[in-house]
Amino acid sequence: MTPPSSHGKSFIIAAPTSGSGKTLITLGLLRALRNSGKIVRSAKVGPDYIDPGFHAAASGAPCFNLDLWAMGENACRALLSQQAQNADLVIVEGVMGLFDGPQGADGSTADLAAKLGLPVVLVVDCAHQAQSIAALVHGFTTFRKDVHIAGLILNRVKSDRHEALLTEALRAAPPVLAVMRQSDSVHMPSRHLGLVQAQENQQLETLIESAASGVTRETILDNLFRIGTEITNHASAVVLPPPAQRITVARDQAFGFAYPHLMQGWKSQGAEISTFSPLNDEAPDATAEFLFLPGGYPELHAGRIADNTRFLDGMRTFPGTIYGECGGYMVLGQGLTDADGNRHSMAGLLPLETSFAKRRLHLGYRQLENLAGPFPKTMRGHEFHYSTAELSGAAEPLFKATTAAGEDLGSIGQRIGRVMGSYAHIIAVAA
Repeated sequence: MTPPSSHGKSFIIAAPTSGSGKTLITLGLLRALRNSGKIVRSAKVGPDYIDPGFHAAASGAPCFNLDLWAMGENACRALLSQQAQNADLVIVEGVMGLFDGPQGADGSTADLAAKLGLPVVLVVDCAHQAQSIAALVHGFTTFRKDVHIAGLILNRVKSDRHEALLTEALRAAPPVLAVMRQSDSVHMPSRHLGLVQAQENQQLETLIESAASGVTRETILDNLFRIGTEITNHASAVVLPPPAQRITVARDQAFGFAYPHLMQGWKSQGAEISTFSPLNDEAPDATAEFLFLPGGYPELHAGRIADNTRFLDGMRTFPGTIYGECGGYMVLGQGLTDADGNRHSMAGLLPLETSFAKRRLHLGYRQLENLAGPFPKTMRGHEFHYSTAELSGAAEPLFKATTAAGEDLGSIGQRIGRVMGSYAHIIAVAA
């Protein structure tokens, strides 16, 4: 294996729409390159907890999020540079369609590509089109002059004749790097917040190796290095300061939504981080000063959580600050009603009742002005959940919130003494 340069190359995998297959192709590329002896790393555009877990399984290394709206350009550059250090290639998977992002603000995959000077490989779902692909690709390649589409991957191609029609129509387009055939045997299960988490997928290795086999068969992997842009070193950006010296974090299938860049950033600033599993009825480290309950899927395990007295009593007697995000926030409340209408008692530390019996989508970026928590004055994050909430008592608000477009959402979250939480997931200090 050729030793990697001090900083490797990078490009973005994007698509015209969600559901085009870019995640599965990204996993296949990461594993195919890893199997060939290359050192590969990855990143995911936007506020996504689930895809990075699959990336890490495919590449063998942590995946970081690059969120232009929440982090700012400097932090994105710094994280990409960190991923590229001592690696051959960093593959960045885009979010939604190439040009989709927050209203009136930078944050799309195209915005990130333009700011960081990264070429784009466009994955096109060809299952229901033939010659019309030329018009679609022409539109995407000419829509923004500051975004360079360096190659195409044709996905879900049905036959040799279908391939011939597509490639003939694309003679004047960017080069076709791979033609992936339609296959019903490779499937990524999903649920209401996206894909089923990587640690829950019992067939994960089979899925990744199957994707890698298809990519290896259809792609000249060396061409990816010709497309990639070399990443240069970049000074570290401002990161969210740790809320305490000793931090204990819930981590299992119910509480899996903790951003790797935040955990690493806290460690790099000297914080000591321990983990525990509420699903295994483990109590938090009572010697820690700060307890972090991340989001996840507690609604799928609500009965089990309600029965885990060691975990719940450990939180009730925890001497330090307790902070919950989204799913963690729900567990801090009085009760959680699941999708079947069954109520389960939770920790009872905040006057909050949450329910999935009547689903309602809450989705969007949030600018957060800290009112009562151990955080910087202004931060950026996002909200993504289907539950409804009723406040059952008085509490101090935690944040004042606005959308990415500047719409005032009023105050959100709760704090009573040392216990606090909200539906918002913190990403970074506002740049």
